[in-house]
Amino acid sequence: MALVILAALAVVVIVVRRLRRGEDPATAEIDKAGEHTTIDPETGSVTSVQAADLTMRAEQLRAIWTPMHLERLARTYWRFLTRCTLGLVRVKYTEGERFVCLIGRPFVLLSFQAPEYEMDANRGIVRWRIDKGLLVSRRGKGGNGYLEIDALRRPSNREGYERLHVEVAIANYYPEIASKLGRWIYANTQSRAHVLVTHGFLRSLARLDLAESVVGRFATLDEVPDPAPPEREPVAR
Repeated sequence: MALVILAALAVVVIVVRRLRRGEDPATAEIDKAGEHTTIDPETGSVTSVQAADLTMRAEQLRAIWTPMHLERLARTYWRFLTRCTLGLVRVKYTEGERFVCLIGRPFVLLSFQAPEYEMDANRGIVRWRIDKGLLVSRRGKGGNGYLEIDALRRPSNREGYERLHVEVAIANYYPEIASKLGRWIYANTQSRAHVLVTHGFLRSLARLDLAESVVGRFATLDEVPDPAPPEREPVAR
């Protein structure tokens, strides 16, 4: 029931903010083609990928294509999660972990290991490996599953513009709700809420309003390893 309420609150907040929003420096087109949330019928592991294309002037994208802004993009995701749940869901930081809490600890919904960053001239990735939490079944604890934001630069059909393809993915995730109450319950509560909030986040990126990083570790591309081959298939457009 709590997740259904959170989803309803997210709808209200997202709609209100879109109505209030003025002209944005970029446009965001959500990829709604096909079903991007799957549950492995044998293991029960969940993979969910939501994607959007941001189109903006090429000089705007060049200005934000730095590891510092990748950190800020990561922080923007957590800020949006808190805002769209009206502060009910909050993120706590330590040197080595991130805790997604219902109001505060000890109600930790998800805990993640410290983020991993990869970036080169065309692709930037931030990945949080899932450690534990109330929403994670015993099988999913320990860092094998992950939440990831993957940004890929692509050419645009508009002269002087460039596209940024952004994917938010959760992979190899074992939800406690599916384990205890069944996969149908998970698909129609927590999974729907996750997709709803993620689509709202992707749309919000059109404002290019990136939150300040809490940690602020990086400044140049030389400080971040190049992206490794993807661990999953990207969403095709």
